Amino acid sequence: MDEFVNATLLIGGNMGDSIELCKQATGLINKYLGNITSLSAFYCSEAWGFEAEQSFVNQAIIISAGLQPTELLDKALKIESMLGRTRGGEGYSPRTMDIDIIFYGNEIIDTPQLTIPHPRMHLRNFVLVPLCEIMPEFVHPVLGKTIEQLLRECPDNGEVKAINNVKK
Repeated sequence: MDEFVNATLLIGGNMGDSIELCKQATGLINKYLGNITSLSAFYCSEAWGFEAEQSFVNQAIIISAGLQPTELLDKALKIESMLGRTRGGEGYSPRTMDIDIIFYGNEIIDTPQLTIPHPRMHLRNFVLVPLCEIMPEFVHPVLGKTIEQLLRECPDNGEVKAINNVKK
């Protein structure tokens, strides 16, 4: 593929040393998925959709990707596995690493394997807050609203706090 697309990812987890795992993930993302062009701060939030003892750490990333969306997904899943992620069971659960593709340029993709933009991103503060840091004016290609607008209208009342004094 000769063209590069700005792909937006959200990484995070709540098992082990989540900040260190996010740092490792960004290194692997830069190596295997595309050059990182923007990184948010690390953010801490409670689990969404299930109860968990440990809070989540998340970070938004924009990469210049030379991969097709399904290739990007396959490689992201491999990175999750490299960082100790095991998948199984139904519903949400604790994890060492989760890499979600939030946007792939302005493309709209809806297949059984992959939906972009991420179908629930506009309902989750832990996604919108870090995105708002690095791309507040980006317009959601389906909803037609900026990330800033989506954050203001988000029904999620979960608290999302920046983790200060941490080197990215």
